[in-house]
Amino acid sequence: MSEDGVSGKGGFVTSADVARHAGVSRSAVSRTFTPGASVSAAVREKVTKAAEELGYSVNRLARGLHANRSDLIAIVASNLAEPFIASQLDALSAALMERGQPTLLLNAGARDMSALMTLVLEYRVRAVIVLSGAPPTEIVEQCLKGRQRMILVNREAQGATVDIVRTQDIAGSRLAAEHLMSGGRRRLAVIRSGSETPTRLRRAAGFCDRLAEAGLTALEWAQGREDYDAGAMAARALLGPDGVAPDLEAAFCVTDRTALGFLNTARHELGVSVPDRLAVVGFDGIAEAAWASHGLSTVAQSIPDFVAAVVSILDTPRGEDARGQERLVPVELLRRGSS
Repeated sequence: MSEDGVSGKGGFVTSADVARHAGVSRSAVSRTFTPGASVSAAVREKVTKAAEELGYSVNRLARGLHANRSDLIAIVASNLAEPFIASQLDALSAALMERGQPTLLLNAGARDMSALMTLVLEYRVRAVIVLSGAPPTEIVEQCLKGRQRMILVNREAQGATVDIVRTQDIAGSRLAAEHLMSGGRRRLAVIRSGSETPTRLRRAAGFCDRLAEAGLTALEWAQGREDYDAGAMAARALLGPDGVAPDLEAAFCVTDRTALGFLNTARHELGVSVPDRLAVVGFDGIAEAAWASHGLSTVAQSIPDFVAAVVSILDTPRGEDARGQERLVPVELLRRGSS
């Protein structure tokens, strides 16, 4: 197999094909497409002309394997249609491409995590960024042994010295609690789906703890699988004709999608006046929250700061015995019409 990773017969055009077509050696082709390598102007012209005529492109993946170095960054994520995940992927992949680090996107919802992380090992990426799911400990250890950097976003790896980027979930949920209490709201609920991810649990706990400090208790509601539907279900269960909390004054939803489901159902299906009778606050800062039809108050995460945190870790050298890095992504409360 050539450095192009294919034979050239019935497959991709290889450097050997270009060399034959240009009447030069394969090493001359390699030097032509290697920045800074020495090659005469005449040979360079022959090679580039032959490459254009044959439609040849350098196989960066194969070249990286030959050099025992890859610029490929794997991103593991699920729920790719979720607005906040999509905005993270968009900003992060664009920033990495600007740095000359193309991305390999692996859908964590398509295969089990063990099989997915095995693919990461096989592709020999420079680093893997895990936005969704919890990689098995043994796979984490294999990545680290193979000198593949692993960055977990809002996730933990017990006993492993991985790098972590963490949103200020607890600080943000406390901001939401303080905002709602400052408006005189005393009968409050915290709402999330039944998906017990670390992020959702931290946000709910931070909100409840802040209320407890003020002598208040939050009604906790956690059902449903999909965030928007969970919010709609919660509105009907709490505020509907047979609702268990008809006097509810405020709701903190641990994601914006949940908050939008709650807000839209309360307003348009149940006829609840927002924010006069009921205040609603979400968390994430998705673009839809700012739409005039929603006007959702939210605890917003900074996407630019998230990207900067990942890039900072990638740029920090790490020895074999180094401890994992940790970066915090700041949040801020954006007050809008829902509260």
